[in-house]
Amino acid sequence: MEKPFLRRFFVKEIVVEDGSCIITGSEARHIAKALRMGRGDRIILLDNQGVRYQSIIESVSPRGVRVKFERPLPSPSSSPIRIILCQALLKSRAMDQVIEKASELGVHYIHPFDSERTVVKLDGQRAKERVRRWQDIIHSATTQSDGRAPAEIGTLLSFSDLTTKYQKKSAMKVIFWEDEEVKDLKGLLRESSPATEVIGMVGPEGGFTQEEIRVAEQAGFTPVSLGQRVLKAETAAITMTAIIQYEWGDLSLDSPLIHSTSSE
Repeated sequence: MEKPFLRRFFVKEIVVEDGSCIITGSEARHIAKALRMGRGDRIILLDNQGVRYQSIIESVSPRGVRVKFERPLPSPSSSPIRIILCQALLKSRAMDQVIEKASELGVHYIHPFDSERTVVKLDGQRAKERVRRWQDIIHSATTQSDGRAPAEIGTLLSFSDLTTKYQKKSAMKVIFWEDEEVKDLKGLLRESSPATEVIGMVGPEGGFTQEEIRVAEQAGFTPVSLGQRVLKAETAAITMTAIIQYEWGDLSLDSPLIHSTSSE
């Protein structure tokens, strides 16, 4: 008999003490108003650490949705490759698409940054609101793709601060440059031994300047191309993630999975 599909929802942390918890915020509104779920409906709860429980709704009220934990569920395995995506700020819709698709593909960390040709500028309250929106997108994408845990969002940095941050990081580091004529990402991955971590940097709509490429190289980043096509920034970020997961990650049924405990 086919098992019924159970919808998945995020809470910040699952603490199993009295056997129940109250879901609040956007997830509670989605359960009660959009999906019209109620007492007796079963769901799966996930948290930021990859813990998940089959649960049953006990009540729905203005305070939130109370659920009772029924049984723990196994978490999906981690990808053998940890991917950090450094993405220059893009216009709202394009940036949202990068966040969503990169999350579906299993990036661990997304680091937004400003660069010389960045058009979008975020500060103060606008930056906080955008980060909250990105976190909602990440949670939705992770539940849709049945990911182990949602990606983290880093603090918005300048290009200079970002390269300094990762300068001493022991990882494969690549920066995408449309003017690179010698080395491409696929070739680099296939000629290298699989790493446990890749940091990929993608520029804004106008790409990187030659000076930024020089600074990135000094910080250990290798300029790479994605081939003959000139891709939009959002397409480049998604393509990068897919290629890395295909070559070294979990885009197969028999990939050798390694559980990474490293954190940003």
